[in-house]
Amino acid sequence: MYLRALKYLPATAILHVTIGGLVYAQTAGPTATGATELTNAIRLNTFENATLDVYLKGADGKPVEVAAVVTLLQLSNEAYRQETAKAGHVRFQSIKATEYFVQVIAPGYQTAVKQVEARKDETRQVTIELRELSVEDVAENAAYRALAPKAQKEIGKALERLRAQKLDDARSHLDAANRAAPNQAEVQYLYGVYAKQVGDAEQAKSYWTKALELSPKHLPALLSLADALLRENHEAEALPYATRAVEVEPTSWRAHVILANVYLRQGSADAAVKEAERAMELGHEQAAMVQPVLAGALARKGEKERAVAILQNYLKEHPLDDQAKKLQEGFERIATSDGRSAASALPAEELSLSTSGAAALPLPLSWLPPDVDEKMPPVEPGVTCALEEVLEKAGKRAQVFVKNVERFTASEFLKQETIDKWGIAGAAETRKFNYVAAIEEPQPGFLIVEEYRDSGGSPAEFPGGVETSGLAALALIFHPYYAGNFDMTCEGLTRWNGTPAWQVHFRQRRDKPNTVRSYRLGLEGPSYPVALKGRAWILRDSFDIARLETDLIAPVPQIKLVADHTAIEYGPVRFHIPDAEMWLPQSAEVYYDWRGKRIHRRHSFSHYLLFVVDEKQHIAEPKPQN
Repeated sequence: MYLRALKYLPATAILHVTIGGLVYAQTAGPTATGATELTNAIRLNTFENATLDVYLKGADGKPVEVAAVVTLLQLSNEAYRQETAKAGHVRFQSIKATEYFVQVIAPGYQTAVKQVEARKDETRQVTIELRELSVEDVAENAAYRALAPKAQKEIGKALERLRAQKLDDARSHLDAANRAAPNQAEVQYLYGVYAKQVGDAEQAKSYWTKALELSPKHLPALLSLADALLRENHEAEALPYATRAVEVEPTSWRAHVILANVYLRQGSADAAVKEAERAMELGHEQAAMVQPVLAGALARKGEKERAVAILQNYLKEHPLDDQAKKLQEGFERIATSDGRSAASALPAEELSLSTSGAAALPLPLSWLPPDVDEKMPPVEPGVTCALEEVLEKAGKRAQVFVKNVERFTASEFLKQETIDKWGIAGAAETRKFNYVAAIEEPQPGFLIVEEYRDSGGSPAEFPGGVETSGLAALALIFHPYYAGNFDMTCEGLTRWNGTPAWQVHFRQRRDKPNTVRSYRLGLEGPSYPVALKGRAWILRDSFDIARLETDLIAPVPQIKLVADHTAIEYGPVRFHIPDAEMWLPQSAEVYYDWRGKRIHRRHSFSHYLLFVVDEKQHIAEPKPQN
């Protein structure tokens, strides 16, 4: 089964993504029964007698009380109507019976977009869950909006130069950004990064202190200051900055890593273990750097066997970490000594482990969403998750999907923005397609998903000739054929659009074959297996997948694929045959950095038809859950 294909059509560079080991790709092909009628329905269904009731809820299921600007956008991305919600509700009356994007902008929340269909002579109720911005994001977004376009561009250039170690150029662009937007915390923070790179530690701390004066909750500045003080062995001075970082962003694994190191240096072994374990829980393998700290803290507590096991496993994956090797040598000396406890036998200097990697430089202007392991979305405290049950029932839902869906069609709308090297989005391009997907199981244990697109006689090419495919099939990662190839962790219970959902993290296992995704450059070129990690939101009662995000575990330098992030929102599609309510994509956000091209795409799907069914199907609202 192939999940997603990026195909670069001009010349010979075609990039395919496969699952199950076979590649099927086609930009235009046979259109399933009903596709023509489907397109006509979109054109004719424009009566101005529909009503939309839009309800805005937070993650706790309660109405969002802040003033929110709600805009109805036509599929061409043109604004149609705009209202301000009161107490989490707004009504749009006498509107055209057609499809819209509902865009919600509310202070303190992430911008939300949801595709809906307004129906003739009906009042449609739509619930949109708004996700709160972290304190860090609130400050960053406010500062970003305050910057002039020139300052934004200069910051982007400075970031590129800092990454490339072109320090003289970086300084000149930072100076230009500071002139265009003086007294901005982000600029002061980057001045500190520059000073650190040129070897002026004192000046770096001065800049980061200034950044915190301008924005007391600037997380990168807090982490950088705490780390700088740790490197100077000033643990007591580092502690308040590390503590504030955890308070600012409790789900940041980076903050917990540095706080764990501070506690270890101060001799607070219990607190260090707690923070290190929390960092591992939040950041998974991305937070692996905390394992030597955890091992050192466990040794301080006298849990030598566990400490040795953790350190040995870490060194298998990071054999060049000299500090971890030195810690291991200390453990070995203890084993041959006079039996003194590891809690008192290790010299303090051997526990001076570096966690500087936790203060990493972000991507330019954050054009790419955070990696799925950067932060763990919050879950309800004290709720136990039965992982095996969740995976078993989610797998059964995937099996039902494969059994019932031989072929389906949909209308697809695509909007693409090209991001320049400074992180600024260019003009949007749009496309409309008739989309067809066919699923078959030619033999047990092997699935094939074929996809076709046409555009009703217009050129079927994607912008730039790069095609995105497999969005409908990506959730089949949870199918029993493939689930065993991933490490799965249930992080807890949360809410999706007000509905309880289990939050499950997944990551390709190193000891299992990578059969989910591979990239192929050219029709006959070599195949490059790519390991995925991600997070899924699985509804508590039905075990359908409501949302799914994926990232690459590592870039693929052979084909110059640097990043590939996908976030899909699913919704129930009701077909008029028994047991045929399927959760299929409503929308998908796709970001990739390939061959120096940074692309952001938004796909929207509607008007689903199931094979021979000749009646338009509607994406329905999820059933209310308690």
